[in-house]
Amino acid sequence: MQVLVLYYSRTGNTHKLARAVSDGVDSVEGVRCLLRSTEEVKREDFVESDGIIAGSPVYFGVMAAELKKVFDDFVSVRRKTENKVGAAFATGGDASGCKETTMMSIIQAMLIYGMIIVGDPMSATGHYGVACLGAPDASARQNGFKLGARVAELVKKLHQ
Repeated sequence: MQVLVLYYSRTGNTHKLARAVSDGVDSVEGVRCLLRSTEEVKREDFVESDGIIAGSPVYFGVMAAELKKVFDDFVSVRRKTENKVGAAFATGGDASGCKETTMMSIIQAMLIYGMIIVGDPMSATGHYGVACLGAPDASARQNGFKLGARVAELVKKLHQ
C-alpha cells in the first residue's frame, strides 16, 4: 500500500511539513510513502497510491496555482481515484492568513476526484488538516506526523 504526499513549496516551509507528514505515513507497517513535489509528481503516482495527502502554502486564500495545476492536469485519472483516502495541509505567513480556506480548496478538489476525506486526528488539532505559521515548529511537525499516520492506518483498514 502506498500514500502519496504531494506538495508545492516556494520557501521550503511546506516541504518541511510534508516531510513530517511523510514520516507519519512511513511509521505505519505495510504502508510506504511516496513524497513528491508538484514538479515531480506523475499521473501514475495518483493512480498507484491508495491515499493522497496534499499540501500548499496559502496563495490568496486558496492552494497555490502549482498544486491546482496538478489537479487540473490529472483530471483524466479522476475515475481511478474514487474511494482513495485524501487529506490536506497548509502553511501560511500570517496568523489569520486563510490556512483553513487553503485546505478547504484542496479538499474540494479531492471531493471532485471522488476521494474519502479525513482531517487530522483529535490527538492533533482535530480540524480540516494540519497547518502552521511559517516554518513548522515541533508541535506542527508532530501534528503532521499524526495526520500521515492517520491516513496510512485508514488506507490499511480499507484494504483489509
